[in-house]
Amino acid sequence: MDEHGSAIDALTALPEVARAAGISDYRICPEGVVQAELNAARAAGARLLVQGQAPYPDLLRDLDDAPPFLWVIGDPALLTRPMISLVGARNASSLGLRMARTLAAELGEAGFVVVSGLARGIDAAAHEAALTRGTIAVQAGGVDTIYPSENSELAGQIAAQGLRLSEQPMGLQPMARHFPRRNRIISGLSRATVVVEAAARSGSLITARDALDQGRDVLAVPGHPMDARAAGCNMLIRDGAVLVRTAADVLEILPEQDRQKDNAPAPVKPASGPTSAPPSRATQPRENTGSIAKLHARILSRLGPAPIAEDQLIRDLQVPSTAVAPALLDLEMDGQIERQPGGLLSRTA
Repeated sequence: MDEHGSAIDALTALPEVARAAGISDYRICPEGVVQAELNAARAAGARLLVQGQAPYPDLLRDLDDAPPFLWVIGDPALLTRPMISLVGARNASSLGLRMARTLAAELGEAGFVVVSGLARGIDAAAHEAALTRGTIAVQAGGVDTIYPSENSELAGQIAAQGLRLSEQPMGLQPMARHFPRRNRIISGLSRATVVVEAAARSGSLITARDALDQGRDVLAVPGHPMDARAAGCNMLIRDGAVLVRTAADVLEILPEQDRQKDNAPAPVKPASGPTSAPPSRATQPRENTGSIAKLHARILSRLGPAPIAEDQLIRDLQVPSTAVAPALLDLEMDGQIERQPGGLLSRTA
């Protein structure tokens, strides 16, 4: 658009740009596909934010790979306030969850919006504690698609009192490859990223690496050297991340104008009566955590080093595919299973 002057002229030029890059059969997105997504967004109560137009956040716009569009559900005014990211383990310890809640609540009191990824564990605890002061959930799939489903109620509360956002098309079911892309937005929105609890190989460390690449501050909560759930945080501190004991440690590294407690907003009152958000799936009851763990165990018991077809696994489990798919995604993100070409699955060593 900068080069050609308008969206229409840029779209007209795209096929020639593609030919110059060696792609001869490029076609722009059909108008019907565009209209279908706009209709889906309208039904979900979502709004489109475009890079370069308010309230698209300045910090995110400055990234080399900033998303050109964001679908949002909730209050986009939160994007104009200073933000801090809190991320960490999905299988968090009770101490890690308590630390996440305390930090999120105190940062909210100091006037910061808490950003996280709507995952179970640390993310969910941070969102819940910051809900009345301001929280933003960055989703890996479509903004109308809640993952994990056990956080559907929380997602609905965030839509009513905070903000959910995604760069992905409406209705997109998240896959493992979408989460690293999501993580760069979590860190890119924020002045600093705090890792509360993370293993040595975890998505939270990807977010921390993104924050460093983006020139943001990285902080970490230390943990016991023999607790694998804290290994990633301890590694970050060893490599130069700021050690966090309380929210004061976070506030200390931020510019003075960002930490004026007197500027903190009044608590947000829960919405009363019907709202345009959230979508109906956000009111579904939480899944039983024990049943999820049992399904994970059943899947792992049927997988080995030799790949088997996903369809065959679902038939063997005698569980609906709608329940198996998110469980497979959980296990893939945890590094316990691998997807092979041809729709095959195997267990990692």
